[in-house]
Amino acid sequence: MITAIRNGMLMDPVSGRSGPGELLLQDDRIADVRWRDNRESPEKQEDAQGDLRNALWERTPDRVLDAGGCIVAPGLVDVHVHFRDPGYLQKEDLDTGCAAAARGGVTTVVCMANTKPVVDQPGILEEILNRAQHSDIRVRQASAVTVALKGQCLVDMEAMANSGAACFTDDGIPITDEKLLLEAMQRAKALKLPVSLHEEHPLLMKEAGVHPGEAAALLGYGGAAPEAEEILVARDAVLALYTGACINIQHISSGRSVEIVRQAKKWGADIHAEATPHHFTLTQEAVLRWGTNARMNPPLRTEMDRQEIIRGLADGTIDMIVTDHAPHTREEKAKPLHLAPSGIIGLETSLGLGIRSLVQPGHLTMMELLTRMSAAPAAVYAMPQEGLSPGADADLVIFSEREEWTVDHFASKSANSPFLGWKLPGKIHYTICRGRCVYEG
Repeated sequence: MITAIRNGMLMDPVSGRSGPGELLLQDDRIADVRWRDNRESPEKQEDAQGDLRNALWERTPDRVLDAGGCIVAPGLVDVHVHFRDPGYLQKEDLDTGCAAAARGGVTTVVCMANTKPVVDQPGILEEILNRAQHSDIRVRQASAVTVALKGQCLVDMEAMANSGAACFTDDGIPITDEKLLLEAMQRAKALKLPVSLHEEHPLLMKEAGVHPGEAAALLGYGGAAPEAEEILVARDAVLALYTGACINIQHISSGRSVEIVRQAKKWGADIHAEATPHHFTLTQEAVLRWGTNARMNPPLRTEMDRQEIIRGLADGTIDMIVTDHAPHTREEKAKPLHLAPSGIIGLETSLGLGIRSLVQPGHLTMMELLTRMSAAPAAVYAMPQEGLSPGADADLVIFSEREEWTVDHFASKSANSPFLGWKLPGKIHYTICRGRCVYEG
């Protein structure tokens, strides 16, 4: 099948090139790219391959997508999501999670390992990946670092890597045993896979999910202090420097944590960090308005922390924007603050919040935002980075940067979000994965 995408503004964070142009897709690949910016296209070749491409352009396409007024970019890559499958299907499943991703312009995800059963054995990992082969988007799966997420014994990391693990993480639970983590980093380095770390030391937390500031005081809530995150970030930065392992600091929330990562990068550590849209959009006061839908681990913090996260995104200290998409049922979130689970869904609102909170105020350019949401996470997780080039995977998002849309429903099975009812920019018109349109809005 041949699909032509016309009249769009092409934006490729891999090559850094942007401008008006057209794409031609054949089956699951980009067949050719034609830029319309009065520069010679680097893809144009006066050879047999060039002749084949010219012949494709002369054929009548099976489908034409008019991208007028829209940006055409590689599909977004979210390396931190929870699809709750297997074990918690009342919250989300593989199909609904993929539908939410497609609606948000995301064509590749990495699912976390805290399912039931935990993804700590090759058979469990392979079963998930086998089912995911038929999904609308590309689903990769993390392996746990420790058996049953108990922090006592490492999984068979070599077997998990051979079975297709995208990374190693006990996400949701910090690893407090330094000796165990040191060995995990050493083995992960040999396997050339990242270790992703949830950084909240339990001994420095009174109550999870809320920053111990003014909002917590009004609620009579103990809170999770920023130093619970910072002390583990500092520890793991040193371990990364010592081992040479690639590590990812998950959903960073503290301004001081950002500075620790910045310094560790200067020292030469292979350290990376991710930020979520809720951490660069909201602050601790959100819990007073949205209650449990603003409870998350690590919590929303101060305006200073929010600004430092934005500064970290702007200067590249924070490499990636992820959602930590965490579905929960309405009944769970209706519980009192101290009993409700932490986390919100985010796949369907991430691009809009990125534009609203980062691009429109001038903190990031659109190209920089797309880099943090696609090319950079793909690089950290050793995924192919081909961008908008002939032969690349036909995984694309087509969206209007300034066109607003209202968050009035979700494709996710859950609806635990403080952003319900918000008007956001960046309306997504098409999401294409493997050359097939998996969302049209």
